[in-house]
Amino acid sequence: MDEPLETSELLAFSKTVEARSLSRAAAELGIPRATISRRLARLEERLGVRLLRRTTRSLALTDAGEALYRHARIVLDAVHQAEASVRKADDAVRGALRVSVPPMMGESFSAMLCDFARRYPEVRLHVHSSTQYVDLQRGGYDVALRASTALEPGLVARTLVRMPLLAVASPAYLEARGAPRTRRDLRSHRCLMGFARGELPQTHWPSSGGKLQVEGALFTNDMFLLCDAALQGLGIALVPERVVRPHLESGALVHVLPGAIQADSQIAVIYAEREFMPPQVRAFIDAVTAWGGGDLLPRAGAPKPKRAAKSGLRPRSRSPGTIRRASG
Repeated sequence: MDEPLETSELLAFSKTVEARSLSRAAAELGIPRATISRRLARLEERLGVRLLRRTTRSLALTDAGEALYRHARIVLDAVHQAEASVRKADDAVRGALRVSVPPMMGESFSAMLCDFARRYPEVRLHVHSSTQYVDLQRGGYDVALRASTALEPGLVARTLVRMPLLAVASPAYLEARGAPRTRRDLRSHRCLMGFARGELPQTHWPSSGGKLQVEGALFTNDMFLLCDAALQGLGIALVPERVVRPHLESGALVHVLPGAIQADSQIAVIYAEREFMPPQVRAFIDAVTAWGGGDLLPRAGAPKPKRAAKSGLRPRSRSPGTIRRASG
């Protein structure tokens, strides 16, 4: 191949992979769908391979497409950084900003987003609500809010809030099955569990001695469903203290193995470590950090939200500003 691939072709290809749709990719790039199709066809012709398998309903990467996408992201990021290096004097906050958040967020978070949009009218803000963990390195997102401590290499986490998790069960369940006296006793109990990384059923609970393997009887990323299942006597659940506090005070739930099952949940703002961070990304991270967690869960006694995310989102106290970097 005599000439290098054109950036416009790589951008059309990468955006199509990330959007999973020619129409959405064209809309995000602000160009006609036909232009995207021509650039993809030209790219495949130049390389002599099929990159995407296209049907009327879906797009799928071929092995060659998967390999090209990995390198294309590196090239496009390098081009973006090259542009940023000569535009450092231009501190105007503008451009696209894609954010991934859990599906259950409180009113103060919405207010913070609206205030951000008002302050920076030249920012095109995309807020995607999902329990799935987006890939910040490849998925086209700039920032994510997550209830997790696990980080991929090259990512930075700034902790917003923390709160304890409690193992709880109903008096009726404990009367029927017996109250566990040691961590090992949990192996003979029905455990109501969540998902690791937003998609994998949990197999362990944290304890004062490390991880404890337990058998799950019900799995959900809805913390309120876990609480309701415990109230109905279906098993022992590990849920945020704020969610179960009124039920503990009323006696509808009992704290199981206090001191033995010890864990803190946290929510953090996650972003890729970059030498040249776009101004709109930096401005958003600063806005989220200043907000500091707000009302990630409703107050005790308030109506439940229609949808809920992973457990561990509301603290009794918060410690903003904790920053961790993944090794890489």
